[in-house]
Amino acid sequence: MKYVIVLLVGLLFSACGSKVPFTNNIKEEFGLDAEKQVKRVQFYISQTIILQRVKQSGSQGTAENGVLVTNSSKQEDRVTIQAQTPAIFESFGPNGDMMIRFEVGQGRVLSFNVRQAGNDSKYYLVAAWDMNRGGELTYGNEKYTVQSSAGNAYLMVMLKKLQKTKRQDRVVKGMKV
Repeated sequence: MKYVIVLLVGLLFSACGSKVPFTNNIKEEFGLDAEKQVKRVQFYISQTIILQRVKQSGSQGTAENGVLVTNSSKQEDRVTIQAQTPAIFESFGPNGDMMIRFEVGQGRVLSFNVRQAGNDSKYYLVAAWDMNRGGELTYGNEKYTVQSSAGNAYLMVMLKKLQKTKRQDRVVKGMKV
């Protein structure tokens, strides 16, 4: 009997993946429970976060000619983390928070955690949120404030889907009596 065997092996690779929200589903699917495993993952931030710190000082007094003088100074420190900025995992925090590092430096990490239990929950920026003032957090061992819109910032990861297809075809000629 003659068989025509065709073996077709297709391996489809996409050159680049797509960025998707980091969720508990992804964490479980890829077995990212231990710090060692999570440290191998490249994270990204979904939107721009602006950290702001303002220091004000001043004094009042009287000049030699009797004029009242008010002296004040203000120092602003802003840290901008652009959307899509790559970041690395530093450690797990006390409440299961993920401490994420965007730059080198002592204490320069931001905390992310799920807001509600569930496998599809995203890991959002953690801060002490106040509806009127935004959020307050510690970055680089200093207190910073963030705008309320930063509360929508969440972690993302690059996800590539590789598909391997193996197919075996044969053509049957049939049988005669």
